[in-house]
Amino acid sequence: MRIFKGTAVFSGIAIGTVSLYKKNESKVKRIHGEDAETEKERFTWAVEQACEQLGKLYDKALTEVGEASAAIFEAHQMMIEDDDYIESVEHIIESQKVNAEYAVACTSDNYASMFQAMDDEYMRGRAADVKDVSNRIINILKGEGMQVVEGDNSLIVVADDLAPSETVQMDKSKVISFVTRYGSSNSHTAILARTMNIPALIKVEFPEDIHGKTAIVDGYEGALIVEPDEEALEKYTKKRDEYMRRRKLLQELKGKENVTRDGRKIELYANIGGVSDAISALQNDAGGIGLFRSEFLYLGSDSYPTEDEQFGAYKSVAEAMAGKKVIIRTLDIGADKQADYFGLEREENPAMGFRAIRICLKRPEVFKTQLRAILRASMYGNISIMFPMIISVAEVRTIKAILAQVKDELKKDGIPYKDIEIGVMIETPAAALISDELAKEVDFFSIGTNDLTQYTLAIDRQNEQLAHIYDTHHPAVLRMIEMVVNNGHAHNCWVGICGELASDIELTKRFIDMGVDELSVSPAFILELREKIREL
Repeated sequence: MRIFKGTAVFSGIAIGTVSLYKKNESKVKRIHGEDAETEKERFTWAVEQACEQLGKLYDKALTEVGEASAAIFEAHQMMIEDDDYIESVEHIIESQKVNAEYAVACTSDNYASMFQAMDDEYMRGRAADVKDVSNRIINILKGEGMQVVEGDNSLIVVADDLAPSETVQMDKSKVISFVTRYGSSNSHTAILARTMNIPALIKVEFPEDIHGKTAIVDGYEGALIVEPDEEALEKYTKKRDEYMRRRKLLQELKGKENVTRDGRKIELYANIGGVSDAISALQNDAGGIGLFRSEFLYLGSDSYPTEDEQFGAYKSVAEAMAGKKVIIRTLDIGADKQADYFGLEREENPAMGFRAIRICLKRPEVFKTQLRAILRASMYGNISIMFPMIISVAEVRTIKAILAQVKDELKKDGIPYKDIEIGVMIETPAAALISDELAKEVDFFSIGTNDLTQYTLAIDRQNEQLAHIYDTHHPAVLRMIEMVVNNGHAHNCWVGICGELASDIELTKRFIDMGVDELSVSPAFILELREKIREL
């Protein structure tokens, strides 16, 4: 029995056969030739073929794993059709008189190196995307296919890393876990594992001789156990069966109320990042959407999403939720969420820099486009809107004035909309301390505990050196939450929590005792939280 430790990115227990996935990485040879036009024509043909393949992969992914995961293939199409990328390949073909395969490989290496040198984690992750799309073009030029994992019905896919185009071609009915040597909690593999609800590990140093061996993936402790002995196999089989039994029992809570034994009720909503996530919210019986992270519409695009594009997304979610509340948070970009086309300058401390509502108020044309889209979509459901990173009453009044301008413009254009609830995120100590004044301006508060905790404790939540003192249960944080609830209720302003603490069942009773009206969590936590509430 051999045990390899790593980092768990989704919990659960999987027992199956290791399928070692090795990329199809035949070397690209540099071939000198004088016929540059023919090589450019070959490249153009390969790009067309690649786009056609990516279109089919998008359709397949849309059916199997939803729109959020499928969107990567649209991004890949845009990447290989990018003028700079195409010009780079053609320039290398012409100037060096080389074959198309070699020119694509050079361009891929150059772009990947550029992305990997960036400070932002999201942008570093794009290096893998460039390599993936470039390998696709090279394989087409060489007449080679993409590798597909095959095997038994319970496969633990183990790889250095997995690109979207590789995972989408796998038979999802057979894959029960992902284990990779590289990657991050925000990698495509991690996101896919959460979508498929299967355990996944990253940063596991494994040898190649494990292929075909029986193994266990412990998504709680972050361990890959290869060739387990009888005792370990029995232990983990029981643990897996208990996990599956519990999941089945939780399904029985669908349709039940979120009411404590003494009659206190609390709303349970879902946090989502895209249209397809609304399906997961409904499957887990969410009472509504407490946080629609609209920035993912921007992060998934290489230019500002248009009013109609945003309207379509908001409308789809509102219609899918069929009258249940949908709270859309306006653009919260900046800090760890960057999009090149915003042209944001590099900052020493981006978490406290030019981000969220600060960008919107500085760039009203971007803000107004989003507000118009949200108001238009309000006609198709029960939409509310909230604004992030608020620190003053003056900001809220400015926002309300801009919102009034947008409403006037819609009226003049003859476009209908509803008067919707507006709220603010309480995620700065400043907002918490003046919440009595803010409550007079809005209909609701949503407490973002992730940022509120890091700002209150003066600890960067992504700094691993400080993880041991990053206390999410710190008395100062909990006192602030209680203060916000009391101030909100004193002015008829309802109060919810949408940060990570909302799903912390150790605090559920305390939040209910404080009088919190709503908890908004990842869809997978809703039934477990309902169970906890009904036990109190």
